[in-house]
Order: sequence, then C-alpha cells, then structure tokens
Amino acid sequence: MTFARRLAAELLGTALLLAAVVGSGIMGERLSGGNVAIALLANTLATGATLVTLIFTFGAISGAHFNPAVTLADASQGGIGWREVPGYIAAQTAGAMLGVWAAHLMFAEPVLQVSHRVRAGGAQLFSEFIATFGLLSVIWGCGRLRTEAVPFAVGLYITGAYWFTASTSFANPAVTLARSFTNTFAGIRPADAPGFMAAQLAGAFAATFLFRWLAPSLPEQARDVVVPHAPKEAAHGR
Repeated sequence: MTFARRLAAELLGTALLLAAVVGSGIMGERLSGGNVAIALLANTLATGATLVTLIFTFGAISGAHFNPAVTLADASQGGIGWREVPGYIAAQTAGAMLGVWAAHLMFAEPVLQVSHRVRAGGAQLFSEFIATFGLLSVIWGCGRLRTEAVPFAVGLYITGAYWFTASTSFANPAVTLARSFTNTFAGIRPADAPGFMAAQLAGAFAATFLFRWLAPSLPEQARDVVVPHAPKEAAHGR
C-alpha cells in the first residue's frame, strides 16, 4: 500500500469521525429539548458506532489510527517508521478540521467558529489521561491477543468512556484541536485544548510502556495497530 493511499485513508477516516462527533452533537442538542443527558447519549452512540465502521473500512489500508497519540505510540514500538509520523499527524489534523467544517455545513451552521465551551481543571485533565490510557490499553491488549476484536473493542471503549470520564473522553489530540473550532455541543475552548492534548499524550505513553512490560513480545505485533495493515517496507510503493 503506497504512503499516499495510507495518508488519504487517515485523512478521510478522521474527517468522517469528526463529522460524526460534531454532527451527532448538533443533532442531539437540537432534538433533546434541553436534556443534556439525552444529547450526550445520542452523541455517544453515533460516535462509537461510526468509529467501529471506520476502523473496519480503513484499518487494512493505514491501520486506522485517526489519532496522533496512537500514531506516536505505534511508531515508538516499531509499527510505522518515524519518518512517516509527520505525514500521518498532518493528515489526521487536516481530516479532523474538514470533518468539523462538513458537520457545520450539514446543519447550516457557520463554517468558521471558535468554541466558548469551558473544559478546564484538574479533573478534566486527569479524565483525559485516563481516557487515553484506557484507549491505548485496549488497542495494545487486543492488538496482541485478539486482533479481530479491535474495531469493536475500541468503539465500545469510547462509547463507555464518554460516560465514565468527566471530560467525555476526547482521547485524541487531533480531535481536541478540531473541536476547539466548533462552538457547538462537542466544542472545547481553545485555551483548554493544550492541556487536554498533553494529558492525552501522557496517557498514551503510560499505557504503551506498561503493555511493553505486560506483553514483552508486543513490538513484534505492532503492525496490528489498529488492525493489520501494510508493513513499513511496503510503504511508498515499494
């Protein structure tokens, strides 16, 4: 699989993921009659279901990272080459922004927005650490032992983490950045985004190094993150 195709898969997959996150948040808020719990439930179910299908769709092409924290963790264990990391992260970030703008267009919202939704404080940051630690734990554990279960496991974990974390489990730096540009149900104030992203990266690497100890053979399986995809030597059309 060529590198260009892998980047295209990461861009498109992340765009569709953000369209689901933001679009379902807008729809849920409009239809819930002010009931925040119902709006969050709608947002949760749409996001989790969409994530499962996107991993199945793009996993065999790029690994279906859709997340810079996953890409960095994967590279640290030899899953992809470090020279490919900037391209993956750029594609994920661009895709995330495109997905937010697509959601705005679908719901006749102003395309360019900045969020005013406050998500600050130690509890929120700790929640993001836990959310991302759990996500990478699911990916590494299932990638090592039950690869075929990864799409469902990741989608179900995110569905649950929406509710057991105070931050509603962003667990993704690209998602966090893009959501700072939507002043809708899914938004986060730009001033709060850097703390979220730092906590997410810390959680990702804590889980990665823990599972390197729990499963010492894990580096040999790193290409299975998120699902089996083209090995490094196949990149760039070689």
